[in-house]
Amino acid sequence: MADYHFVYKDVEGASTQWDDIQRKLGNLPPKPAPFKPPPFTAATDEDSIPKDKSWINEKTEAELEELEDDLDDDRFLEEYRKKRLAEMREAVKVSKYGSVIPISGPDFIREVSQAQSDVWVVVILYKEGIPECGLLMRCLDELATRYPATKFVKIISTDCIPNYPDCNLPTLLVYNNGAVKANYVGLHHFGRRCTPEGVALVLCQSDPVLNDGQSGIDQSREAVLNGIRRRFLEKVVSQHEDDDDGSSSD
Repeated sequence: MADYHFVYKDVEGASTQWDDIQRKLGNLPPKPAPFKPPPFTAATDEDSIPKDKSWINEKTEAELEELEDDLDDDRFLEEYRKKRLAEMREAVKVSKYGSVIPISGPDFIREVSQAQSDVWVVVILYKEGIPECGLLMRCLDELATRYPATKFVKIISTDCIPNYPDCNLPTLLVYNNGAVKANYVGLHHFGRRCTPEGVALVLCQSDPVLNDGQSGIDQSREAVLNGIRRRFLEKVVSQHEDDDDGSSSD
């Protein structure tokens, strides 16, 4: 006669009262935790975003580096990732100034004459207490922030040129590749009001002196001038709107 064996299996995780007592006495191992399936996770926002140029443009440099092995199947995106990464590294490399740097006489050759050949250097010769120097310095402070790939330095006039006459101050010198490209003695070169935009236009009369670090180091003079004009118009419109708001509130 066939021998049938039945194995009774209770609901998973269930336990008898006797087993519970034995576990308390240490005669049985702890009851295993019941099996739970992993929670359902919906697709993330990142998964639903189409992978295109815009998606690449929103990535940081570190994120682009992490994508190196993930885009092998998409040759176009992989090439664009490399291009975008190179642009970001170039921008970081050239956008390294951003303020008017004070130098002394012994620093001049190293900081100005021996600056990198692709860097334009704007030097202001000045003295404290001369109002015209202060006015031009404020303009240069704004331009240095706006064009961080152009190097702006300031030096006390007599530290640079012994016995340099105060009547020539402020004096602006423009250097590139170790040579003087332009010089402006006195404030009258920059117009009656001497605004940052006016100074920028004078600096770029013949060369693309100003560089914001975003358009690359080979930007044309005309591109720089167009950017200066656009900022000038934006400032004029903004000031006009502020004047209108002030008049309406009176």
